[in-house]
Amino acid sequence: MSKTITIANQKGGVGKTTTTVNLAAALAATKRRVLLVDMDPQGNATMGSGVDKHALKLSVCDVLLGDASAAQAMVQGGECGFDLLPANADLTAAEVQLMNKIGREKQLSLALDTLRDNYDYILIDCPPSLNMLTVNALVAADGVVIPMQCEYYALEGLSSLLDTIEQIRISVNPDIKLEGLLRTMYDPRNNLSNDVSTELVEHFGDQVYRTVIPRNVALAEAPSFGQPILFYNRNSRGSLAYLALAGEVLRRDAKRNHYIN
Repeated sequence: MSKTITIANQKGGVGKTTTTVNLAAALAATKRRVLLVDMDPQGNATMGSGVDKHALKLSVCDVLLGDASAAQAMVQGGECGFDLLPANADLTAAEVQLMNKIGREKQLSLALDTLRDNYDYILIDCPPSLNMLTVNALVAADGVVIPMQCEYYALEGLSSLLDTIEQIRISVNPDIKLEGLLRTMYDPRNNLSNDVSTELVEHFGDQVYRTVIPRNVALAEAPSFGQPILFYNRNSRGSLAYLALAGEVLRRDAKRNHYIN
């Protein structure tokens, strides 16, 4: 059964793209069929997957505006093990044009409907803002993963994002739910990080992933080589953390499916 997960947080620099690319690679390494959708005009997930955003003939922009199908714009396979619906700066213009389009918030969901049966997981990387691109990603999603650093201001932004997810659930996507909170760039030597982490677990319980993504030099270096951490440095702490996250995601889904059946 296909599952679409949007990785979102309106705060920049919290590890959204790092999580999307590396979770996609880790899930693909378990022989799951994975599609990564880049919905950020910066195109960092595209570049981090080894695809040159400047050389694209078609991108997710063309898909959103109805000028190409998702299958036509997709970049298949590659050494990363997953398919990619790439993005570049054209997406900024697409957001403006979407504002005048009927059903503008559903364009991505409708485009992905033609592909969902081909994949076990579709992961969507969002821009660091709650704009129409992010709304499209949330409307298309079954669940939302929120990467966040354990710092004071992260909690303020979290409340706003959860409110947006609830509004989406009430108005247009009743199936959407919070998939989990992921602690990223975690440094256990930092007292504030530990305090915020404890507060998160106390408030959200099992919705906080047990896996914690550490601060890791290899994780920061890998995108500049156009590789997920799994290929850049398989034995690094960052690589092991994302493999553990993939395992946790799969176990949670297996447990849910068991209860449904």
